[in-house]
Amino acid sequence: MPDASGRPSGASAVAEIEAVIQTYFDGLYEGDVEKLAAAFHPVSHLYSEKDGGVADLPREQWFEWVRKRDSARKLGLKRDDRILMMDISGPETAFVKVACQIPPRYFTDYLVLNRTGEGWKIVSKVFRTEVRE
Repeated sequence: MPDASGRPSGASAVAEIEAVIQTYFDGLYEGDVEKLAAAFHPVSHLYSEKDGGVADLPREQWFEWVRKRDSARKLGLKRDDRILMMDISGPETAFVKVACQIPPRYFTDYLVLNRTGEGWKIVSKVFRTEVRE
């Protein structure tokens, strides 16, 4: 429900952000680039540590990798994805920490979202990968 400014209320924003994150989780597990594209803004990038520096991965390059690999769903891998924390700092900016997995890789993702004309979109993902045997 909108507030006096016409923007979604806090409760509505939480539900909208949760829906975007669920679309991300589903796209990741299913290897579905269309779902990932619905969650990630076209200008978004993914960042991670690499050899003591920072790896910068544009969204489209990530999508190419997703298209080429077998999905966790196809491989029958266990699914466990969770929102660990959400911080909404205003009607247009939010931060969400999540845990997800594609065994043997386990991820902690820090997702920054902006509210756009198309709704909430992930504009940045910083992630850590742990490989477990």
